[in-house]
Amino acid sequence: MARIELKNVTKRWGGYYAVEHLDLTIEDNAFITLLGPSGCGKTTTLRMIAGLETPTEGRITIDGVPVFDSDQGINIPPNKRRVGFLFQNYALWPNMTVYQNIAFGLSNINDPGAAVNEKGEVVRDETGKAPTRKLTKEEIRRAVDRVSAIVKIGQFMDRYPSELSGGQQQRVAIARTLAPGPRVLFMDEPLSNLDAKLRLEMRSELQRLHLSTGSTFVYVTHDQMEAMTLATRICLIDNGVLQQYDEPLTVYNRPNNLFVADFVGNPAVNFIEAAGSQDESGVLNLTILKDIKASFLPSGGMKIADWYARDDQEQAEARAKHDQRAKRPGYVEKTNKDTVFNYTIAKAEDTDEARPAPTRNDFVLGVRPEFIRISDDGAIEGEVFSGKPR
Repeated sequence: MARIELKNVTKRWGGYYAVEHLDLTIEDNAFITLLGPSGCGKTTTLRMIAGLETPTEGRITIDGVPVFDSDQGINIPPNKRRVGFLFQNYALWPNMTVYQNIAFGLSNINDPGAAVNEKGEVVRDETGKAPTRKLTKEEIRRAVDRVSAIVKIGQFMDRYPSELSGGQQQRVAIARTLAPGPRVLFMDEPLSNLDAKLRLEMRSELQRLHLSTGSTFVYVTHDQMEAMTLATRICLIDNGVLQQYDEPLTVYNRPNNLFVADFVGNPAVNFIEAAGSQDESGVLNLTILKDIKASFLPSGGMKIADWYARDDQEQAEARAKHDQRAKRPGYVEKTNKDTVFNYTIAKAEDTDEARPAPTRNDFVLGVRPEFIRISDDGAIEGEVFSGKPR
């Protein structure tokens, strides 16, 4: 199918950066979810790859072919990128039957060597040497039959969208998107209009569809459960900046920063402020919850001093890149500045006292709820304000 590469892709309106210098590689046949809070830039990223939004700068390639390059002036229109887009509202034609809705995109194909093989798959002469042609009615029928069988809506061909349930309309929209044989399938929160039970069913359908079609899927959501269950890799974005791009369990178990740790997981991670240092054996000796002593041995032999050294180097490199960009003609300073993630620690008796500036002996422990065991003789005494005992 298709491998997608984004290099230094940026989209801004004035000084507002919706996406900032994004580098991303989506492998062939991957199922990628773009995850993040509302307004983080995930839909803008999707629309730029599809060609529905023009980047301010950068380079995008699909299957090795540049579809956008700000330096070379390349900007291939969406209909030439051979991508499918599944919208949140399905966008079905109400005056057309299910068959006509699915066949609509096929009837508009006029590509070099376009044809439908015996399996009902649309094929093209990518070299452009074959003459352009439109598909015949018989070819369109074969293609419609194939995709309707994939999404299991063959019995609804003569119905209109208003006569279908939400899940059935969703399947029609998927079939219509798959029919022209796109190299990449883009989905922008396609399950948000469905009820909870139907969302679970459609998640399974999308996973089956990904395996059966072999297509590259790029899926936008703010629902972490969808991202964790569907994706082969998660691209987590905040304020237009890529925070982490990894497999779901890696994002969950080894988050890059506090924002990622807090965003992924339900119930949310517990943050505990700590102070202390690492001894020569590698053990972290910390004080938590005012006066409780705790010791931790990081896995993999991690040394805090080495981590700080790498972090200092990365920050210096980031500042150097920023200074270099600032010297370019037409550079616009970012108005939606990145800020340090303000993690929340719930306290029974909270105060408005300002926190002192952290030092290199201050830490934040992230404890997932599933690792907490409550018992009458536990090592840490606490009071339960909500919930019920098991």
